[in-house]
Amino acid sequence: HVQLVESGGDSVQAGGSLRLSCAVSGYPANKFCIGWFRQVSGKEREGVASIDSDGGPTYTDSVKGRFTVSKDNAQNTVYLQMNNLKPEDTAMYYCAVDLTHSSCYTWNTATYQHWGQGTQVTVS
Repeated sequence: HVQLVESGGDSVQAGGSLRLSCAVSGYPANKFCIGWFRQVSGKEREGVASIDSDGGPTYTDSVKGRFTVSKDNAQNTVYLQMNNLKPEDTAMYYCAVDLTHSSCYTWNTATYQHWGQGTQVTVS
């Protein structure tokens, strides 16, 4: 049974930092692509960052230089370090896994089979 659980969301002031965690169970997180997405109410879910099985990261342009995705294989956990947060980063953040690919190649949400419940990030 594959399960992803996000945590670490909070309310912060602009310029602040947060670290989101995505605890993975049911499969080894170092084998497949894991993505971070965010969604604002009324808008489509958008890809933010992803990490390949070999640790290679990908970022959407709006977060490059501010967000860092990483993983701890021993803890089976993926992280999203978010620095210099801006009000436009406010959203519900989700992690998801694509069990069909070891490398991440798309932000298409339909490609990811399992999702966490989300964690809210609010930047004011």
